[in-house]
Amino acid sequence: MKIKVAWVGKTKEPAIQALTDEYLKRIARYAEVAGLPLRDEAAILSWCGGDAQRKSHKTSNSNKDRHKLILLDSRGKQFSSEALAEFLEREQLNGVPLLFAVGGSDGFSERARAAAGFTLSLGTMTLPHELARVVLLEQIYRAFTILKRHPYHVGH
Repeated sequence: MKIKVAWVGKTKEPAIQALTDEYLKRIARYAEVAGLPLRDEAAILSWCGGDAQRKSHKTSNSNKDRHKLILLDSRGKQFSSEALAEFLEREQLNGVPLLFAVGGSDGFSERARAAAGFTLSLGTMTLPHELARVVLLEQIYRAFTILKRHPYHVGH
């Protein structure tokens, strides 16, 4: 499975970067994964073939490299850790690379939400976007450990 986790802007806090790197390393045991700090929402949309790319047919990513865009948004679907694991397992069968995207402090536009293949919510609480990235990465890692029956996730 190929997964990219993208976020808008540079990481300001060294502790956030350290946690990002740690969870990317852990996820790499289970999937091909990369972190992508991107300039803006348009750069995120270009990875998944957003409508601007479809109109121009001039994308740096070929069709085979297009990703299913999964936006983090408070209006999205909430999952338990087990349900996220099931979601990743289903997506793995589809064989399309996934692009999880964490927006900047202002979130995503309606255009981005319309381009998304899925919208995921980490819950109804507001989180700083850098912290949301770390929570997302930890949950992706946890989902893989659930699928592989690793003792990291003991459930309730």
